[in-house]
Amino acid sequence: MIKKEKIEKYAMEALADEYFIVSIQVKKGNIIDVIIDGDNGVSIQKCIDVSRSVEKELDRDIEDFELNVSSAGLGKPFTVPRQYKKNIGKEVEVTPANDKQVSGVIKSVDNEGFDLEVKTIEKEKKKKFEVIKTLRFNFADSPKVKNIISFK
Repeated sequence: MIKKEKIEKYAMEALADEYFIVSIQVKKGNIIDVIIDGDNGVSIQKCIDVSRSVEKELDRDIEDFELNVSSAGLGKPFTVPRQYKKNIGKEVEVTPANDKQVSGVIKSVDNEGFDLEVKTIEKEKKKKFEVIKTLRFNFADSPKVKNIISFK
């Protein structure tokens, strides 16, 4: 079976500083899935570049394999901290483990987690008003976070 570390090394050779690996999986039968992302998105050409970089280093006569390189899907949950950083200032949907879903804007990210600005409507003496709160989410708690796709 092909080693994940080997694939990561070859994929990194084709990625500039603005791109990063989200995940690499080597499945039974040497089916290799590489998911990449970029600070400004990922072009089809960048996926092709990564694919070629990996393919040129592997010998099909020795290791029969299937290689799939794609970008992180827009509606897919974030999996690495750099995805949070690239989405600072953008609206996301957060589903904490064992809690209800909230939507808000990522305000800041550090090594432990991120801060989300959330707008809520509160009532006081039959009056409604908007309140802005900042909620803290830790990566260790594994919240499910994904972009909110809006066509406004």
